[in-house]
Amino acid sequence: MKKIILAAIAVFSFANGHAQKEGKFRVGLDLGYTVPSNGGGGILVSLEPKYNINDNMNVGLRIGAAAMIRDLNTDGEYTTVKVSANGSYVGTYDYYFNNSGKSFVPYLGGGLGFYSIANVEFDDANSDDAALDATGKLGGLIRGGFEWGKFRMGLEYNLVPKSTLQNMYGAEVGTVTNSYLGIHLGFYVGGGKWGK
Repeated sequence: MKKIILAAIAVFSFANGHAQKEGKFRVGLDLGYTVPSNGGGGILVSLEPKYNINDNMNVGLRIGAAAMIRDLNTDGEYTTVKVSANGSYVGTYDYYFNNSGKSFVPYLGGGLGFYSIANVEFDDANSDDAALDATGKLGGLIRGGFEWGKFRMGLEYNLVPKSTLQNMYGAEVGTVTNSYLGIHLGFYVGGGKWGK
């Protein structure tokens, strides 16, 4: 009987010794590439402090920034371009699928928060055609990826409402889509680690 109890304790300890630890804090840093929903590209960076509410769940605050160029057209004589930048403060939740006790752990997550957005559209053929927008919007994200040890890779789709562009005289000249896909690599510190 003693051997069965000791074996059960050893199995339980082994199964639970491979996860981030409940009640611990961790901080992640991610860098990546953005793909706006209407084409183009850019860069992103985010810092995300988190709290482990369970060995396979955490909540956090993603503080991020993204800069993107869309619709760059150059015909040799004139250039038109749309440039966008945003800062975001998004409350997040992630769930980790770590039943096997391995260091490779997939995750799914999401979040809601505030995006501060600045958009500029410029045509160097006519400086009066410049259009601007600077607003704040509520938005969200869905994401998934994996962690391997202390490293992290993922995809996230940021769902941000459209903005209305205005010219220098305050007249509305169109709308611009603010949603974008982010592909990122990063790492985290603290909070325990996956694997032994």
